Amino acid sequence: MTRFVALLRGVNVGGINLKMADVADAVTALGLSNVKTVLASGNLLFDSTDSSDALKQHVEQGLGERFGYDASVHILELDAIRRVVDDFPFDAERDGWHPYVVFVSDTGTATDLLALQDNLDEDSESIRRGDGVIYWTVERGSTLSSVFGKETGRARYKTSTTTRNLRTLQKLLR
Repeated sequence: MTRFVALLRGVNVGGINLKMADVADAVTALGLSNVKTVLASGNLLFDSTDSSDALKQHVEQGLGERFGYDASVHILELDAIRRVVDDFPFDAERDGWHPYVVFVSDTGTATDLLALQDNLDEDSESIRRGDGVIYWTVERGSTLSSVFGKETGRARYKTSTTTRNLRTLQKLLR
C-alpha cells in the first residue's frame, strides 16, 4: 500500500461547498482505505495499491457523481509532498509574506506560468520552478491582486493547477 494525497481544486473556496466528512465517506466508498481529511480546503490522505493516474480518474469520477460537480483532483504520493516541502526555495517564515506551492499537472501550463517571471515585481512576489510545482511567495494582502495570483485564477488553468499554502502541506505530513 502507498500513502497518497489528493488535493481537490476549488473546494470550499469558490462556490463548491463540500463537507469534508462527506468527501471522506465518498472516497472510502470508492474502495480507498485509511482515509483522512486535513483542513476544510480539499485535502485528503488515503492508502491504495493503484497508480496516481488511475486514482485521479477514479476519484474525479466518483466525486463528480456523488456531489454533482466537475471534480479536478491532483493525486501525489505522500513522499512527493515531503520533497516539495523540503525543496521550498524561499523563506517560509518571512514576516508579512505567504509561502505557496502551485501544483501543475502539465508542462505547457507550467511553461506559461513561469514565463511571468520577468513581469513580477520581486519586492512583492517571486516564483521558482520545482518538480511538478511552481513555488510562489507573495506579500500578504496581495495574493489575489498580484500578477501571478491573477494569472493562476484564470479559468483556463482550472483543471491543471491547484494552490496550497506551505503550512497546509506541512500538516499533511504530520
